[in-house]
Amino acid sequence: MKENIYFYYTNDLHSNFDQWSRVTGYLKETRDSRRKLGCSCWAVDIGDHVDRVHPISDAFMGKANVQLMNEAGYDVVTLGNNEGITLSHQDLFHLYDEADFEIVCANLHSSDQIEPAWLQQSTILQSAHGVNIGVIGLTAPFNAFYQLLDWYVSPPFEQLQQVIDNVKKQADIVVLLSHLGYSEDQEIAKNFPDIDVIIGGHTHHLLRNGEYVNNTLITAAGKHCHYVGEVILTWDHDEHKLSRKEAYALNITHLPKDKTTERRIEQLSKQATTILAKPIIELAYPLEVNWFQSTPILQALTESIKKQTEADCAMLNAGLLLEGLPAGKVTYGDVHRICPHPINTCVVELNGDELLEVIRASQTKEFMQLQLKGFGFRGKVLGKMAFAGLEMDMEELKNGEYFVKQAFLGSYPLDPEKTYTVATADTFTFGRLLPEVAKSEIKQYYLPEFLRDILVYTLKEGFKD
Repeated sequence: MKENIYFYYTNDLHSNFDQWSRVTGYLKETRDSRRKLGCSCWAVDIGDHVDRVHPISDAFMGKANVQLMNEAGYDVVTLGNNEGITLSHQDLFHLYDEADFEIVCANLHSSDQIEPAWLQQSTILQSAHGVNIGVIGLTAPFNAFYQLLDWYVSPPFEQLQQVIDNVKKQADIVVLLSHLGYSEDQEIAKNFPDIDVIIGGHTHHLLRNGEYVNNTLITAAGKHCHYVGEVILTWDHDEHKLSRKEAYALNITHLPKDKTTERRIEQLSKQATTILAKPIIELAYPLEVNWFQSTPILQALTESIKKQTEADCAMLNAGLLLEGLPAGKVTYGDVHRICPHPINTCVVELNGDELLEVIRASQTKEFMQLQLKGFGFRGKVLGKMAFAGLEMDMEELKNGEYFVKQAFLGSYPLDPEKTYTVATADTFTFGRLLPEVAKSEIKQYYLPEFLRDILVYTLKEGFKD
């Protein structure tokens, strides 16, 4: 006898609730049809379901996401970095208290060794005809952030080595929920032959038909749930082994929305608006935003992160502020709207030459007009860089751009050999936007406050009537 076993999965929703009612509708309809035929099927999520860029996720600190997953009928999930490092320790500790599904993450640990009741390394699922499926979860080890929040993420390969032998003793099939990224999934497939399927996420890669590395099937469904994944495992009971493994990512953007879920999201949106309606300040005059100029509100925010960190200087890009603020009452919801990014302050150490190179790079049109996607940035373009504690000697070039001849800290030019502390958005510590910042050996992150939390302080302190 051969038995088909089904997994339906999502990854990296990032609170894109415009798609969520389609996801829910698809999962309910598909799983109902499978179960009517007597098939075993489960719904799993690979993390980054929560993203505080959305007012619902921000107002409820992710718990509304958990409610929506309960209502969609999820069975097992793992955590992404957006669950792990954008919430305070206590908010994450209690995030899944009301979850109707299991949470597996083998490499997340509380620094005080008091673990949440919901956290487990793995779980065993059983099919209708007695096939045991071991499900393990792993998340990306951003320990520079996690440790500031009193968590620790152990190295994924080492932790997997410790867990998998025990799981294999109990399971006929092993499935890994991996919020590690595509290249890491490939390496795991090369080194852990006992894993039958890796359902992945984090790097937002889309594998429409899955792929094999050695004998391990790897799959992932992009981002924002435009696709929902399906894994079909065929177990041969006579041979006592898997005879077939298939994976597909299915485009669901054309499907109708589930009306019950739509009403639920609308209800949550109204509740979030009420929660975020707490007033901050009454502005006597509007505060304008211009992505290609340093405006008073951007300059004040840049001064605030310098004060927050006690750094020698600070810099922030204008694209962080999406809109201005009109005169009148300003609420937390307004601040979230104009600065929605899950971005924290970071201080790096640069010598004078490196800092000058960073300043020069940030003044180019290429930098200012870059339409960045990812690294926590949820805006349109990077925009012009504002500075606190620094003055520039600028020269206008024939092409209309400006060249920074020299920069001064106070009245002194930057010393090429001297080390300076520079406060900025943590965005620039990733990738190659500003290579000197990214490769700095000293990086100090400030958590759990986002830049918008510093903006609240800035408005209260600097823009009183």
